Amino acid sequence: MIPSLLCYFAGSLIGSSSEIPEGSSKNVTLMFIERTSGLGRTNADETHVGWIEVVCGSMFSGKTEELIRRINRALIARQKVEIFKPSIDTRYHIEDVVSHNSASVRSRPVTHARDILEIVGSCDIVAIDEAQFFDAEVVEVCNELANRGKRVIIAGLDMDSEGKPFGPMPALMAVAEYVTKVQAICVVCGELANYSFRKVATPGQVLLGETDSYEARCRRHFLEGRKQQ
Repeated sequence: MIPSLLCYFAGSLIGSSSEIPEGSSKNVTLMFIERTSGLGRTNADETHVGWIEVVCGSMFSGKTEELIRRINRALIARQKVEIFKPSIDTRYHIEDVVSHNSASVRSRPVTHARDILEIVGSCDIVAIDEAQFFDAEVVEVCNELANRGKRVIIAGLDMDSEGKPFGPMPALMAVAEYVTKVQAICVVCGELANYSFRKVATPGQVLLGETDSYEARCRRHFLEGRKQQ
Protein backbone atom coordinates (compact mmCIF):
# COMPACT_ATOMS: atom_id res chain seq x y z
CA MET A 1 0.00 0.00 0.00
CA ILE A 2 1.38 3.42 -0.92
CA PRO A 3 1.57 5.27 2.43
CA SER A 4 0.93 8.71 0.97
CA LEU A 5 -2.57 8.04 -0.36
CA LEU A 6 -5.56 6.35 1.22
CA CYS A 7 -9.04 7.06 -0.04
CA TYR A 8 -12.20 4.97 0.22
CA PHE A 9 -15.56 6.23 -1.01
CA ALA A 10 -18.72 4.12 -1.00
CA GLY A 11 -16.71 0.96 -0.61
CA SER A 12 -14.35 1.65 -3.52
CA LEU A 13 -10.68 2.40 -3.15
CA ILE A 14 -9.59 5.39 -5.17
CA GLY A 15 -5.87 5.56 -5.78
CA SER A 16 -2.93 3.43 -6.77
CA SER A 17 -3.63 0.32 -4.70
CA SER A 18 -6.53 -2.11 -4.50
CA GLU A 19 -5.53 -3.53 -1.14
CA ILE A 20 -8.15 -3.38 1.64
CA PRO A 21 -6.81 -3.73 5.20
CA GLU A 22 -7.46 -7.13 6.77
CA GLY A 23 -10.65 -7.21 8.79
CA SER A 24 -12.06 -4.07 7.20
CA SER A 25 -15.59 -3.86 5.85
CA LYS A 26 -15.89 -3.29 2.11
CA ASN A 27 -18.13 -0.33 2.91
CA VAL A 28 -15.61 1.43 5.15
CA THR A 29 -15.07 5.08 4.26
CA LEU A 30 -11.74 6.83 4.80
CA MET A 31 -10.81 10.37 3.86
CA PHE A 32 -8.36 11.33 1.16
CA ILE A 33 -4.89 11.67 2.70
CA GLU A 34 -2.58 14.12 0.96
CA ARG A 35 0.83 13.23 -0.36
CA THR A 36 3.41 14.07 2.28
CA SER A 37 6.11 14.97 -0.21
CA GLY A 38 6.51 16.28 -3.73
CA LEU A 39 5.96 20.02 -3.34
CA GLY A 40 9.37 21.65 -3.58
CA ARG A 41 12.80 20.31 -4.43
CA THR A 42 14.53 17.71 -2.29
CA ASN A 43 17.86 18.21 -4.07
CA ALA A 44 19.31 20.28 -6.86
CA ASP A 45 19.00 17.52 -9.44
CA GLU A 46 15.36 16.62 -8.82
CA THR A 47 12.73 18.11 -11.12
CA HIS A 48 10.10 20.11 -9.27
CA VAL A 49 6.69 18.92 -10.47
CA GLY A 50 3.26 18.99 -8.90
CA TRP A 51 0.11 16.98 -9.51
CA ILE A 52 -3.62 17.24 -10.17
CA GLU A 53 -6.46 16.01 -7.96
CA VAL A 54 -10.07 15.91 -9.19
CA VAL A 55 -13.10 15.67 -6.90
CA CYS A 56 -16.21 14.92 -8.96
CA GLY A 57 -19.78 13.74 -8.57
CA SER A 58 -23.38 14.88 -8.80
CA MET A 59 -24.96 17.87 -7.13
CA PHE A 60 -25.29 17.57 -3.33
CA SER A 61 -22.55 14.93 -3.19
CA GLY A 62 -20.11 17.00 -1.14
CA LYS A 63 -17.62 18.02 -3.83
CA THR A 64 -17.10 21.58 -2.62
CA GLU A 65 -17.14 20.43 0.99
CA GLU A 66 -14.28 18.04 0.20
CA LEU A 67 -12.43 20.77 -1.68
CA ILE A 68 -12.72 23.08 1.34
CA ARG A 69 -11.56 20.29 3.67
CA ARG A 70 -8.38 19.82 1.64
CA ILE A 71 -7.83 23.59 1.51
CA ASN A 72 -8.18 23.91 5.27
CA ARG A 73 -5.68 21.11 5.86
CA ALA A 74 -3.21 22.86 3.57
CA LEU A 75 -3.68 26.12 5.47
CA ILE A 76 -3.02 24.32 8.75
CA ALA A 77 0.21 23.08 7.19
CA ARG A 78 1.07 26.75 6.45
CA GLN A 79 0.99 26.25 2.70
CA LYS A 80 0.04 29.14 0.47
CA VAL A 81 -3.25 28.49 -1.32
CA GLU A 82 -4.95 30.39 -4.14
CA ILE A 83 -8.62 29.56 -4.73
CA PHE A 84 -10.61 30.25 -7.88
CA LYS A 85 -14.10 29.77 -9.23
CA PRO A 86 -15.85 30.76 -12.49
CA SER A 87 -17.41 34.20 -12.28
CA ILE A 88 -20.69 32.74 -13.58
CA ASP A 89 -21.26 30.99 -10.24
CA THR A 90 -22.96 33.55 -7.99
CA ARG A 91 -25.47 31.25 -6.27
CA TYR A 92 -24.29 31.74 -2.71
CA HIS A 93 -21.72 34.53 -2.91
CA ILE A 94 -20.06 36.61 -5.59
CA GLU A 95 -16.54 35.80 -4.39
CA ASP A 96 -16.62 33.00 -1.80
CA VAL A 97 -16.60 29.29 -2.59
CA VAL A 98 -19.57 27.99 -0.58
CA SER A 99 -20.72 24.39 -0.10
CA HIS A 100 -24.34 23.29 0.26
CA ASN A 101 -23.81 22.99 4.03
CA SER A 102 -22.66 26.64 4.14
CA ALA A 103 -18.93 26.01 4.64
CA SER A 104 -17.02 28.70 2.78
CA VAL A 105 -13.59 30.03 1.85
CA ARG A 106 -12.59 33.23 0.08
CA SER A 107 -11.86 32.82 -3.64
CA ARG A 108 -11.16 34.81 -6.76
CA PRO A 109 -13.81 34.69 -9.48
CA VAL A 110 -12.33 34.51 -12.98
CA THR A 111 -14.01 34.64 -16.36
CA HIS A 112 -11.43 32.60 -18.26
CA ALA A 113 -9.27 29.76 -16.99
CA ARG A 114 -6.21 31.38 -18.58
CA ASP A 115 -6.58 34.27 -16.09
CA ILE A 116 -5.53 31.92 -13.29
CA LEU A 117 -1.98 31.69 -14.65
CA GLU A 118 -1.53 35.44 -14.24
CA ILE A 119 -2.67 35.45 -10.61
CA VAL A 120 -1.28 32.35 -8.87
CA GLY A 121 2.21 33.74 -8.28
CA SER A 122 4.33 31.68 -5.89
CA CYS A 123 1.55 29.75 -4.16
CA ASP A 124 1.94 26.07 -3.32
CA ILE A 125 -1.62 24.97 -4.07
CA VAL A 126 -4.24 26.05 -6.62
CA ALA A 127 -7.86 25.11 -5.87
CA ILE A 128 -10.60 25.44 -8.50
CA ASP A 129 -14.30 24.94 -7.79
CA GLU A 130 -17.12 24.34 -10.30
CA ALA A 131 -14.58 23.53 -13.00
CA GLN A 132 -17.30 22.25 -15.36
CA PHE A 133 -18.23 25.86 -16.14
CA PHE A 134 -14.82 26.61 -17.68
CA ASP A 135 -13.99 25.88 -21.30
CA ALA A 136 -11.53 23.24 -22.49
CA GLU A 137 -8.60 25.58 -21.87
CA VAL A 138 -8.79 24.80 -18.15
CA VAL A 139 -7.17 21.41 -18.87
CA GLU A 140 -4.09 23.04 -20.37
CA VAL A 141 -4.01 25.55 -17.51
CA CYS A 142 -4.11 22.83 -14.85
CA ASN A 143 -1.39 20.84 -16.60
CA GLU A 144 0.80 23.92 -16.79
CA LEU A 145 0.28 24.65 -13.08
CA ALA A 146 1.18 21.08 -12.14
CA ASN A 147 4.24 21.23 -14.39
CA ARG A 148 5.30 24.35 -12.49
CA GLY A 149 5.31 22.32 -9.29
CA LYS A 150 1.91 23.20 -7.86
CA ARG A 151 -0.65 20.91 -6.32
CA VAL A 152 -3.89 21.52 -8.24
CA ILE A 153 -7.20 20.56 -6.60
CA ILE A 154 -10.29 20.66 -8.82
CA ALA A 155 -13.94 20.11 -7.96
CA GLY A 156 -16.80 19.86 -10.44
CA LEU A 157 -19.83 18.06 -11.77
CA ASP A 158 -18.87 15.05 -13.87
CA MET A 159 -22.28 14.89 -15.60
CA ASP A 160 -24.91 17.45 -16.55
CA SER A 161 -28.65 17.17 -15.93
CA GLU A 162 -29.02 14.90 -18.98
CA GLY A 163 -26.48 12.44 -17.61
CA LYS A 164 -23.85 13.44 -20.17
CA PRO A 165 -20.19 14.26 -19.43
CA PHE A 166 -19.97 17.91 -18.42
CA GLY A 167 -17.60 20.28 -20.19
CA PRO A 168 -13.89 19.75 -19.49
CA MET A 169 -14.39 17.37 -16.56
CA PRO A 170 -13.69 14.10 -18.48
CA ALA A 171 -10.40 15.52 -19.78
CA LEU A 172 -9.44 16.79 -16.32
CA MET A 173 -10.13 13.35 -14.85
CA ALA A 174 -7.95 11.80 -17.55
CA VAL A 175 -4.88 13.95 -16.81
CA ALA A 176 -5.25 13.91 -13.01
CA GLU A 177 -3.01 11.79 -10.80
CA TYR A 178 -5.85 11.32 -8.30
CA VAL A 179 -9.60 11.18 -8.94
CA THR A 180 -12.13 11.02 -6.12
CA LYS A 181 -15.76 10.39 -7.07
CA VAL A 182 -18.15 11.31 -4.29
CA GLN A 183 -21.79 10.29 -4.24
CA ALA A 184 -24.98 11.87 -2.99
CA ILE A 185 -28.12 10.17 -1.66
CA CYS A 186 -31.11 9.61 -3.91
CA VAL A 187 -34.02 11.68 -2.61
CA VAL A 188 -36.48 9.08 -3.91
CA CYS A 189 -35.15 5.81 -2.49
CA GLY A 190 -32.16 6.63 -0.30
CA GLU A 191 -29.63 4.71 -2.38
CA LEU A 192 -26.34 6.17 -3.60
CA ALA A 193 -26.90 8.83 -6.25
CA ASN A 194 -24.66 9.76 -9.18
CA TYR A 195 -27.08 11.93 -11.15
CA SER A 196 -28.26 15.54 -10.94
CA PHE A 197 -31.95 15.51 -11.85
CA ARG A 198 -33.35 18.84 -13.08
CA LYS A 199 -36.86 19.33 -11.77
CA VAL A 200 -37.74 22.27 -13.97
CA ALA A 201 -38.28 22.06 -17.73
CA THR A 202 -35.65 24.58 -18.82
CA PRO A 203 -33.55 24.09 -21.96
CA GLY A 204 -29.77 24.45 -21.98
CA GLN A 205 -26.92 22.68 -20.23
CA VAL A 206 -26.29 25.40 -17.64
CA LEU A 207 -28.98 26.40 -15.16
CA LEU A 208 -27.73 27.79 -11.87
CA GLY A 209 -29.88 26.48 -9.07
CA GLU A 210 -30.13 24.52 -5.84
CA THR A 211 -32.79 22.25 -4.33
CA ASP A 212 -35.46 24.37 -6.04
CA SER A 213 -34.18 23.23 -9.43
CA TYR A 214 -32.22 20.01 -8.83
CA GLU A 215 -32.17 16.88 -6.75
CA ALA A 216 -29.77 13.96 -6.50
CA ARG A 217 -31.03 10.64 -7.87
CA CYS A 218 -29.81 7.11 -8.44
CA ARG A 219 -29.72 5.73 -11.98
CA ARG A 220 -33.16 4.09 -11.75
CA HIS A 221 -35.01 7.16 -10.48
CA PHE A 222 -33.07 9.50 -12.73
CA LEU A 223 -34.24 7.53 -15.78
CA GLU A 224 -37.80 7.35 -14.46
CA GLY A 225 -37.87 11.07 -13.88
CA ARG A 226 -36.55 11.78 -17.35
CA LYS A 227 -39.28 9.62 -18.91
CA GLN A 228 -41.98 11.54 -17.03
CA GLN A 229 -40.78 14.93 -18.23
